[in-house]
Amino acid sequence: MIRTKHIVVCVVSFRNPDDVVNCLAALARQTFRDFEVVVCENGGSEAYAKLATIVPDQLESGQRVTLIADHSNPGYAGGINRCMAARQGYAAYWILNPDTVPKPTALAAMMMVLESGAGDAVGGPIVLPTGILQTCGGKWRNWIAYSTAIAKGVPLADCPPPEAVERSLSFISGASLLASRHFIETAGPMREDYFLYGEEVEWCLRAAAKGLRLRFCMDAAVLHYQGTTTGSSEDISQQGRLPIFCDERNRILTLRDTAPPLMVVIGVVGALLLIGWRYGRRLAWRSMGNALAGWWDGVCNRRGKPGWLSPAALKA
Repeated sequence: MIRTKHIVVCVVSFRNPDDVVNCLAALARQTFRDFEVVVCENGGSEAYAKLATIVPDQLESGQRVTLIADHSNPGYAGGINRCMAARQGYAAYWILNPDTVPKPTALAAMMMVLESGAGDAVGGPIVLPTGILQTCGGKWRNWIAYSTAIAKGVPLADCPPPEAVERSLSFISGASLLASRHFIETAGPMREDYFLYGEEVEWCLRAAAKGLRLRFCMDAAVLHYQGTTTGSSEDISQQGRLPIFCDERNRILTLRDTAPPLMVVIGVVGALLLIGWRYGRRLAWRSMGNALAGWWDGVCNRRGKPGWLSPAALKA
């Protein structure tokens, strides 16, 4: 059970100050008030300086806002870990994408779940601007090293009840994930060697293997303006090199880090066949090349920031 309610909201920015400002405005409308915000800017000294001119020291509702930076760009997980390290020992940590607008009752609803003792980490519906669900969390499948989004494409009004979601729930979306201090102390920090994409999948699988419980809360909806930092897209033929490469590589890394050796072999082959099917049927040959490069780096256990990555590539 949680003895103190103070929450730390962890937001990672990469040269997207407008997103951060909109997210902070939404946080100021939260009905749960006992929280503070830590924003980590990963986009370099100029981006940090620009963000510092527009991010207030506190929200309109009075909560403290702390701006930190890691100019080495340690990736999304690295930024989240910096935020959590800056404020240790509190009740829970809300990992929240900067390009999100949470429902005013989102934090209160998730805190009710944690305080009840029913779970160790909580997520809610992630909703696209169209009103369609992007995900209610995900189901991981070792045999093809692939995750599927629960209730993807369903109108928010038709969101499945928590018990239905939780029957398939392998991981909570990293766009909005409230993790208790017990969760973090037991599972450990997010893996920084993934750099981008899939960190929350491995984190939740690791946590579940340690007996930690994942929960879904219908009243914790978050509006997500997807891909404003990395250039990701729902259309895989239009996605940039970075999201495809890291997504495919990190699926193999997740398999390596969470599954027994025989399943790793099966999953690596299954992932290769899936790449051929997903991209080939759309004639997305350039995207397939990026996917195969990521798959191969995963097979070779290459981790961290891709060697070909330049600052400009994050927007390409």
